[in-house]
Amino acid sequence: MDYSQFLVMKEELSLIAVILILFIADLFMSPDAHKRDGRPVLNTMLPVALMLIHIVVTIVPGPVAEAFGGMYYNSPIQHIVKSILSIGTLIVFLMAHEWMRRPDTAVKQGEFYFLTLSTLLGMYFMISAGHFLMFFIGLETASIPMAALVAFDKYRHHSAEAGAKYILTALFSSGLLLFGLSLIYGTTGTLYFADLPARIDGSAIQIMAFVFFFAGMGFKISLVPFHLWTADVYEGAPSTVTAYLSVVSKGSAAFVLMAILYKVFAPMVAQWQEVLYWIIIASITLANLFALRQENLKRLMAFSSISQAGYIMLGVISGTAQGMTALVYYVLIYLFANLGVFAVITIVALRAQKFTLDEYNGFYRTNPKLAFIMTLCLFSLAGIPPFAGFFSKFFIFAAAFHSGFHLLVFIALVNTVLSLYYYLRVVKAMYINPSDEPIAAFRSDNYTRASLLICTAGIIVLSIASVVYDSIGHYSFGM
Repeated sequence: MDYSQFLVMKEELSLIAVILILFIADLFMSPDAHKRDGRPVLNTMLPVALMLIHIVVTIVPGPVAEAFGGMYYNSPIQHIVKSILSIGTLIVFLMAHEWMRRPDTAVKQGEFYFLTLSTLLGMYFMISAGHFLMFFIGLETASIPMAALVAFDKYRHHSAEAGAKYILTALFSSGLLLFGLSLIYGTTGTLYFADLPARIDGSAIQIMAFVFFFAGMGFKISLVPFHLWTADVYEGAPSTVTAYLSVVSKGSAAFVLMAILYKVFAPMVAQWQEVLYWIIIASITLANLFALRQENLKRLMAFSSISQAGYIMLGVISGTAQGMTALVYYVLIYLFANLGVFAVITIVALRAQKFTLDEYNGFYRTNPKLAFIMTLCLFSLAGIPPFAGFFSKFFIFAAAFHSGFHLLVFIALVNTVLSLYYYLRVVKAMYINPSDEPIAAFRSDNYTRASLLICTAGIIVLSIASVVYDSIGHYSFGM
């Protein structure tokens, strides 16, 4: 065996090194044996520093490379997506610092970092898969630790319930997906992405195989009608885990779905575009309608994420390199905006135990900086100019429009206007609604402030730096 093939997997090897270092550090730095001011020595600084080093070491895209007979494939666009997910994980680690200081989670912080990075490693394998076996291994490596993260607050009823719902639905969706893959293998005799297009002929059994495959992926991305788990899991999971699930997990699954549709199901483009057409309309419309009725902020953001998944699929349905560019750019901006909102929700929940929209009334009077950052992130999610979210929506609408989906883009535009209502409800509560007992003023910890600073800077820089979109476009055309 040629072990030099492992050198192609630069991002995966670097991440495995981070996981091993954290595992050894957690093993030898027991919270019961080493304490400083009542807190474990192994805190947020080590995983944040290691993730920062990992991002710096792997940030430069390498050439197109294959390994293990084509089972592993890496190109610059895959590399960019991995870097985006790594940045999102770094922000989540910063957000988690205050939560990790709680007595019931401080003793489990090593497990939190290990599980989170294990899911990220699985996403790396999914993204670089050139074979459905590698893809499925990555999918399960990402999904199973995620269920443990959702149920991380196991002594809190809602977290345990959310974990049970997530793992049961994940298992069922994986079963559907695996059955679809078995049908693909049965009709083609191969699972290599490079060999499949020549053997896909759009027969009835292959269409059924695609439907099963898409159903499994629809669960991962929270598309309607595979979304029913989303609101309950988002509400029950720890806020930090919800943030990770809503952005990093969703972004990786959306990119992988698009790559597989491009590479494997290209001969069936008419069939999968028709399926996506109605899925996008249902996801955007139903999610927005349900979001209008939500009072719990995490449930509101859950339906918002379902709607955002529908917008992301506009890049997929276009079936072009422009659509790939728009999708990656959309995920990047969505990452900063959504994590910014969840950073505020997380710190407010920990410091004030406030979760509903009414409890944010008058928030600006007591915490003006947090209210401003949350407003900035919400405006970006809504696509209000001149914030970065406006440009991400513009590019992804343009990709679908240029592919001839004019009516679909119009429906998406109408839904964008509809989404303004529930995003602005949060802004109205913070700035306009009166409150006799607003959330008390408090000072965020340095790690939370760093996460908010990164999210704010990302939104501002991406709204003026066109070079980012151009760079992603250059590599997308080379895919």
